[in-house]
Amino acid sequence: MLVSTYSIVTNILKNMEVNYPLNFPLRNLFLVLGIILLYNQEVFAQEKQPFLNAEESDPVKMGWMTGFPPPADRTIYFADGSFFQFPALRWSVAHMRQFMPTVNVPKGFGVASQLPGNPYPGMDEITFTVLGSNTKMTWKESLAQTYADGIIVMHKGRIVYEKYFGALKADGQHAAMSVTKSMVGTLGILLVYEGLIDPAKKVTFYVPELENSAFGDATVREVLDMTTALQFSEDYADPNAEIWQFSAAGNPLPKPKGYEGPKTYYEYLPLVKKKGEHGTAFGYKTVNSDVLGWIISKVTGKSVAEVLSEKIWQKMGAEQDAYFSVDAAGIPFAGGGFNMGLRDMARFGELIRNNGFANGQQIIPKAAIDDIRKGGDKAHFEKAGYTLLKGWSYRNMWWVTNNEHGAFCARGVHGQTIYVDPKAEMVLVRFASNPVAGNAANDPYSLPAYHAVAKFLLNKK
Repeated sequence: MLVSTYSIVTNILKNMEVNYPLNFPLRNLFLVLGIILLYNQEVFAQEKQPFLNAEESDPVKMGWMTGFPPPADRTIYFADGSFFQFPALRWSVAHMRQFMPTVNVPKGFGVASQLPGNPYPGMDEITFTVLGSNTKMTWKESLAQTYADGIIVMHKGRIVYEKYFGALKADGQHAAMSVTKSMVGTLGILLVYEGLIDPAKKVTFYVPELENSAFGDATVREVLDMTTALQFSEDYADPNAEIWQFSAAGNPLPKPKGYEGPKTYYEYLPLVKKKGEHGTAFGYKTVNSDVLGWIISKVTGKSVAEVLSEKIWQKMGAEQDAYFSVDAAGIPFAGGGFNMGLRDMARFGELIRNNGFANGQQIIPKAAIDDIRKGGDKAHFEKAGYTLLKGWSYRNMWWVTNNEHGAFCARGVHGQTIYVDPKAEMVLVRFASNPVAGNAANDPYSLPAYHAVAKFLLNKK
């Protein structure tokens, strides 16, 4: 059974960005195998046990965590991993702070910047063709198909479409998953243009603790663009994959008796081994973001949460505090632990679209945004084998489409998105809780839908 599970899931995951380290307590190999087999059964055997659709799995209708106490069959726990199993995860992603320790990203005492509204009628009826098929679908249908929890479309700085579903409310917060990477990457390139980080220097110039790791001879630029050569698998079907070790290290719960591995993210990173040559191929590895977070903290003397608050969150006029999940030592998870409100994610997207200018000030140097938008090496990216992302590249932890609109985006598992289309003057942000983690489950519906909305907006004043 294990061999079959491994081979089947490996093939399906080939083009997926399954990268979010689920902080399940790895008490023993049998628990790991149980989680893997459960994941395999629920995620990949869809023909035999199809998922509940978006309406059927609506977390409010299902009554998760309702009552004092909730009924046993509607109680969700972090310790046993149930918080991240579908359909319970549709509630959890909007309530992550209730499951794990976190650190605040304060908005400060300033007034929230305005987000004027100007809804456009007819957007629900925008039609597109699903990738790889002749199937037509409307924008509204795509939201249910991708299990959207919240969606905002901005055009020329105005909200033209805004909807919330399930457990997410307008004043709520949601896990951003690997959108976190792009926010940390933005901090990294901001500090480059402020002169605090030299991307040509070795990682060890800033973090000597990594001298004997795979990062010992890597440059900061290779970390930013994820062209480091690492022996680090994020294949959840493999119980020996390094992602499980990284997850165990970052698990904030007390380690099980007999555990002798690293106890924090910073204790794990020096153990990452090299495989191949740096700077030759793109490889999407979560640990790169956590190394960048460590560099940021070294050069500023502050945590990533503090730097994000001071450099961006307060200045752009966020309306809510955000937060990071942390490990047992309080280290923010720079690879996927950020949580925020949907409107603040839209504000951040607008800041990027407007070349770093927002709330009446230049918050990020325009040159830093230009550096993101130019994208990375397409040949390096192609080696990663993303069949749905032909012609794309990766730069400063942002995904660059290189399409005719010059669109680029931040992406997170289960459907989290910041999609910036400069030509259409559009920012689209989405929180979602698709039962399948990898973006390959969403992309056939999402990518053509985003482009169809952008083309619709090109005709609007």
